[in-house]
Amino acid sequence: MKKIMNDAVNYVDETLEGLEAAHPDVFRIDGETRRLLRKPTASVDRVGVVSGGGFGHLPIFAGYVGDGLLDACAVGDVFASPDMNPMLEAIKSADAGKGVLCVVGNYGGDKMNFAMACEFADMEDITTQQIIVNDDVASAGVDEIEKRRGVAGLVYVVKVAGAAAQAGKSLDEVYACADRARQNTRTMGVALGSCIVPQAGKVTFEIADDEIEIGMGIHGEPGVWRGKNKPADELAAELLHKLTDELDLLKGDRVSVLVNGLGATPAEELYILFRAVNRILSDKGIEIVQPLVGNYATSMEMAGASISLMKLDDELEQLLAAPAKNPFWGK
Repeated sequence: MKKIMNDAVNYVDETLEGLEAAHPDVFRIDGETRRLLRKPTASVDRVGVVSGGGFGHLPIFAGYVGDGLLDACAVGDVFASPDMNPMLEAIKSADAGKGVLCVVGNYGGDKMNFAMACEFADMEDITTQQIIVNDDVASAGVDEIEKRRGVAGLVYVVKVAGAAAQAGKSLDEVYACADRARQNTRTMGVALGSCIVPQAGKVTFEIADDEIEIGMGIHGEPGVWRGKNKPADELAAELLHKLTDELDLLKGDRVSVLVNGLGATPAEELYILFRAVNRILSDKGIEIVQPLVGNYATSMEMAGASISLMKLDDELEQLLAAPAKNPFWGK
């Protein structure tokens, strides 16, 4: 195993320390657990927005703390949910008396621990609501959407929720905006190679040099099929087909597109993929607004990419365009 690190046991904590040292105006490590990353200033008189999850997916989850995004984030070990304590610390850190929205990926540990944290917050008179993000179309059919994983679409939900809170909306209004973003976002990805979890010291899964897996999860969960590699244009068409069908996109609709790298894919290849996406959607008369291309939701050094579409209305477009202060937010 080759990684730039000291001891695998300290991998997460030393990464957080590096984030704080590099961007002290955005990030601060806090809490008794030292697994809370929050903004360096206290929340102002508005709704708080928090998230949390396993590490190894930077910028998700911890990287999106900042003005117009998350107020705080609970951090777990690599590919492992944080426990309830840093989640509760995140909620308390973000509370300014107007309530706190928790943006949660649809994973068992994250949901269970955030549910407990919200119960304890309620005992301290902190009102919370939860958005469970489930944008991965490959992980379950249209009749079981509630079982789908939360992947790169979390980026859109966090951005919309943070902007809505920054605009001074109530907790119910922030929830409604974030939930509309969730309902209008779909993602599908492709893996070209695996990754190594530092404490495991070996690849998460095996895949041949000439193979790809469509629909692979961000922790190495199985996709919908594995086969030989395809040209970028064919990959884009296959990934987009399900997304456009499920969102019922028609000529004249406006969407934001996120072409996301899983960690090891060069930017050049992401732009080749976006080129194909742009051509396909343009031919359908669908307008792309505020495209995002880059590493927004990774899986350590996994090779591959995902495509996310968020169908826009006027308010979602405005919230997506709102300013945000964060080193990982590309707009």
